[in-house]
Amino acid sequence: MTGFGTDHLPYGVFSVDGGPRRVGVRLDDGVLDLAALTDRPELAAPSLNPLMALGPQVWRETREHVAYLVDAGSPTVPVADVVLHLPFEVADYVDFYASEHHATNVGRIMRPDGEALTPNWKHLPIGYHGRAGTVVASGTPVVRPTGQRHADDVGPSRRLDLEAELGFVVGTPSPLGSPVPVSDLADHVFGVVGLNDWSARDLQAWEYVPLGPFLAKSFATTISHWVTPLAALDAAWCDLPAQDPRPADYLGPDVARGLDVDVEVELAGEVVARPPYSSHYWGPAQMLAHLTVNGASLRTGDLFASGTISGPGAHQRGSLLELSWGGREPFVVAGRERTFLEDGDEVVLRYSAPSTSGGRLTLGEVRGTIHPAR
Repeated sequence: MTGFGTDHLPYGVFSVDGGPRRVGVRLDDGVLDLAALTDRPELAAPSLNPLMALGPQVWRETREHVAYLVDAGSPTVPVADVVLHLPFEVADYVDFYASEHHATNVGRIMRPDGEALTPNWKHLPIGYHGRAGTVVASGTPVVRPTGQRHADDVGPSRRLDLEAELGFVVGTPSPLGSPVPVSDLADHVFGVVGLNDWSARDLQAWEYVPLGPFLAKSFATTISHWVTPLAALDAAWCDLPAQDPRPADYLGPDVARGLDVDVEVELAGEVVARPPYSSHYWGPAQMLAHLTVNGASLRTGDLFASGTISGPGAHQRGSLLELSWGGREPFVVAGRERTFLEDGDEVVLRYSAPSTSGGRLTLGEVRGTIHPAR
């Protein structure tokens, strides 16, 4: 079982032998070439944006058409013969900080004598605006960033980190001035990607007060090649952890849900953590509602991310900052002690979720190798 069966059918953008980019759907170890199998111009486009902009009714019809093509025995192109590309053009990128376990760990690491969570944390999904232009596809090299580590201390980051996250891809835009309620998530979100929010912790510690992350995050964010349609995750919805105090009404405290997605973090060929997204405090519909409650509009290709996924266990921490407890407690990988990322390290994030068939979906993996600073 590949996890890419008929209950999944994720979308991507591919080319063959230097030919044009077009939309494909992953089926086991092959790719359905939708440009060749249909006469629809949005499926011959070099990104998913034209398809995503058409809205949920067209998404449903397209998924049904793809299922028909599969049942009809339509030929596929072997995955090994294609080149995969960034699946959509990123409009805006917003990253949240929505795992209570992660936020508590970071608070204890950074503020050992203070409160782990800030006073606002359980009242709203905290987030920041990232850099859309440096969102890259899985497999793209990640160059170690350079910046200010402290006053009069400029150079390559010495505390380069990974962050295992889940990304949500917006298809349908919304008008300026009109908030999106929690009930409308499926009307706007096309699908889900795996996401690694690479972070330079030494740059971050020096720059983040008072306005938050900037250069520590903006050098690269990696996403998977495959976008899992939201419809494929029907069996993965789960209850959120108890939210206390009760969130504001616009955050849908009685209806918002989470997703049962398991993550595996591999560093240098060894699995170092297995964070569960089901433990996340704030759900995706709540993040979208908060993102737009001030009237901010959505655009096709907007990307918003979950923030680092961490669970309650020591081996469920989705960042090296937590796994090494701020670098003070090294952990062992391949027989030696480690803290933060070294040049040459390869990081692979893998994701799975329950499917409607009773099996499991394999979401697109996220892969990146650290290259030396330039």
